[in-house]
Amino acid sequence: MFARTERLLLRPGWAEDAPALAQAIADEAIVRNLATAPWPYGLKDAEAFLSMPKDPALPTFLLFKRTAAEPELVGACGLARRPSGAVELGYWIARAHWGHGYATEAGRHLIEIARTLGLTRLEGSHFIDNPASGRVLEKLGFVPTGLTAPRMSCARGAQAMTKLFRLSLIERRERSEALAA
Repeated sequence: MFARTERLLLRPGWAEDAPALAQAIADEAIVRNLATAPWPYGLKDAEAFLSMPKDPALPTFLLFKRTAAEPELVGACGLARRPSGAVELGYWIARAHWGHGYATEAGRHLIEIARTLGLTRLEGSHFIDNPASGRVLEKLGFVPTGLTAPRMSCARGAQAMTKLFRLSLIERRERSEALAA
């Protein structure tokens, strides 16, 4: 699956993307806020990530800034199933591209894809010491659950507290009809 937004191309990662992926994510400030990425993050880690089996029902994308020249890798986003069975939206943006709204832009499109796939709810979370990620979730319409929970951060080598969010994908009209039935 491929998708385009105003400024981004969202597409699956390919083996030949490994060098660009390793370069974009090899920043401790990024990796420490991801649950499964190791630190330090190198080419072999990028190759392993890109070769992992993917759930065909839950897309994962690399994000490329569309330019007049060769597209530039700016981050990644995707949907993943949590051990609880819930589907979580995740994302990261390379430091050179922070503050340009790419996570929000990609996240909005990913939410529309989730609706198209028939999902009714998404979850999201962020490590408490990464409030910028929480602001992205709020811009996307996610609501804090009021809960915090420990989550493993491979790069930190330990669990860290996360703030949990949810987003209902059922349109208000559909909710009203469901309540009336």
